[in-house]
Amino acid sequence: MVESGGSGRSRPDNEQSAEHPATPASPATDLAQTPDPGTAGPATPDGEPTPRPSGTPQPGEAAPAEAPSAQDPPAGTAPAEARPADDEGAPQTPPASDDDSRTAAGDGNANGTADPATGAQDAPDAGPEAEPEPGTGRPTTSASAPAPAAPAPVPSLPKGPPPQRPPEQPRGGLLMGRPFGVPVYVAPSWFLVAALITWVFGNQLDRVLPELGALRYLVSLFFAVAFYASVLIHELAHTIAALRFKLPVRRIQLQFFGGVSEIEKEAETPGREFWLAFVGPLLSLVLAGVFYLAMQPVERGTVPGVLLAGLMISNLIVAIFNLLPGLPLDGGRMLRAIVWKITGRPMSGTVAAAWVGRALAVSVLIGLPLLTQSGALGSGAEDSVGMDTVTDALLAAILAAIIWTGAGNSLRMARLREHLPELRARTLTRRAVPVETHTPLSEALRRANDAGARALVVVDANGEPLSLVREAAIVGVPEHRRPWVAVSGLAQDLSEGMRVSAELAGEDLLDVLRATPATEYLVVEETGEIFGVLSAADVERAFVKAMARPS
Repeated sequence: MVESGGSGRSRPDNEQSAEHPATPASPATDLAQTPDPGTAGPATPDGEPTPRPSGTPQPGEAAPAEAPSAQDPPAGTAPAEARPADDEGAPQTPPASDDDSRTAAGDGNANGTADPATGAQDAPDAGPEAEPEPGTGRPTTSASAPAPAAPAPVPSLPKGPPPQRPPEQPRGGLLMGRPFGVPVYVAPSWFLVAALITWVFGNQLDRVLPELGALRYLVSLFFAVAFYASVLIHELAHTIAALRFKLPVRRIQLQFFGGVSEIEKEAETPGREFWLAFVGPLLSLVLAGVFYLAMQPVERGTVPGVLLAGLMISNLIVAIFNLLPGLPLDGGRMLRAIVWKITGRPMSGTVAAAWVGRALAVSVLIGLPLLTQSGALGSGAEDSVGMDTVTDALLAAILAAIIWTGAGNSLRMARLREHLPELRARTLTRRAVPVETHTPLSEALRRANDAGARALVVVDANGEPLSLVREAAIVGVPEHRRPWVAVSGLAQDLSEGMRVSAELAGEDLLDVLRATPATEYLVVEETGEIFGVLSAADVERAFVKAMARPS
């Protein structure tokens, strides 16, 4: 059985990536109105601080500070706003404490601080050995929390590896190998069906070869393994055909009732779809013929003869069962290809084959127990309800459930592919603001709010993008810390796979996102110009919204 399709992974959902400034009447919460440390000069004789021109710091001065007073917030609290200097013209300083001293020394942005008004950067302040300018009125602090002699550059948070989602691990059970580069998994349910085959076939061997005794179960186990090896060859036929048509195959899984080849793309033409589905049953028929020929020189009633006969019959059953014209069976995909060829619409073929598959499920549920009881499948008719009858009914119910569920999944996947073209990188991209490496987070958010943007791109001096500021990292920084944290410490370095063309749409867009899992991607024009930032969460929301609409 061959199956096409793929899925996305849930991601953290956060609509807002930038802080919105409050009204001028609420300066305590307005990040845009909060002056960055190092941008206010000494106070004028009238007691009002005068802005320092960009690039002209006072030699040897610390970051603008405010003298502590009785109304100051308690120690250990970071400043939320700038306050006017006192009447004596002393520069302003944040409230001091042991924790604040370390904050001011480690988080002050004195090296290349961006001016909130112009975006220009201030020159670095003088080092600790510079003498204060006479008459500047350097503020004094308590002995228990001395102010730093000179502000340090804004630190960047430790960078380490880019925080990406872990690569998706196919949940398929035990990995058996990678033929043709495609992983083959054995699902845990296979061990259950292998035990069932061993028990059922062992009981049959007891009637045919009673002299085996307990060894019959070892022979039965060998038969179960050989049968699923035939199923693997059936699935490898689908895989080779898909690779021949340049269709990626995610994995092969052997499970309770056979196997599945997970092909990630649909065939481009109905002819390719037909052959992609037909090669599996065709190879099962070939295997049945091979086992029949191998059985001819072998004496009947021996272990090799019984094994070869069982493998011939089982492969013949697999071929016939898969040729039934209903999804998700191979015959259903062949029917889909025929209807697609006639109507010119793949969706019409999927709908027709899926409903035939559901009718087939009902037929199996009702017809298989009746055929078994009537003796049409080779056994004598039963006059009373026994263990075999219950087993046949249970087997029919499981088969019917698998076929019905597979048909419904095929319909959902077809609708998914019908809506995929609605996912366009250009329409889902957030507007972004470029900021330099040492820009404080509060200033970067102010610029984003002014521009109506919802994303930040860290660029170098030449405007080349270096990294993307992660939305989740912004949310994790408290507001009172944002003036002291540089955007570079919250950014994820750009890898080649994180650059997405603005022209991508549909399945091509999803392929690119799956190849490089991340939370944000840089969207660029064909000329290389920055268009914006694409959030994986936005793509997922658009996908769910598109799937909710009727076809």
